[in-house]
Amino acid sequence: MASLNVGNLGEYLREQRRTAQLSLRQLAEAAGVSNPYLSQIERGLRKPSAEVLQQVAKALRISAETLYVRAGILDEKEREELETRAVILADPSINERQKQVLLQIYDSFRKENAAEAAAAAEAAAGQTAAGRTAAGDDAASDAEPTAS
Repeated sequence: MASLNVGNLGEYLREQRRTAQLSLRQLAEAAGVSNPYLSQIERGLRKPSAEVLQQVAKALRISAETLYVRAGILDEKEREELETRAVILADPSINERQKQVLLQIYDSFRKENAAEAAAAAEAAAGQTAAGRTAAGDDAASDAEPTAS
């Protein structure tokens, strides 16, 4: 989990609030937080909880996950996974059983890809270590005295 990046979050919130044409007071009221507290968040002086971010996101009609990423609560990959799951679960054209099967397939692909990535990283690390050993062997043989 990344550290909280409240400055970036505050700038982003201010931009979203202005785009929504809401005053600080209006957004604070809609989100159920105090005006001074919201002002401090926008200025990067306060670290809001996930619950407050969720309330603000709802009031701005934006994704709470986007705010979590901006605040460093959630990383980008986790956000993408959550959004994918939310889209699948919200799709009215497929039934609940189909949604669960689709999520199981999605999870199996993610696990398969993660295992392949881990194996590739392990193989690359092994090659690097073997290269260092071979280079060390070459250096050692170069350092051996030769008989004259």
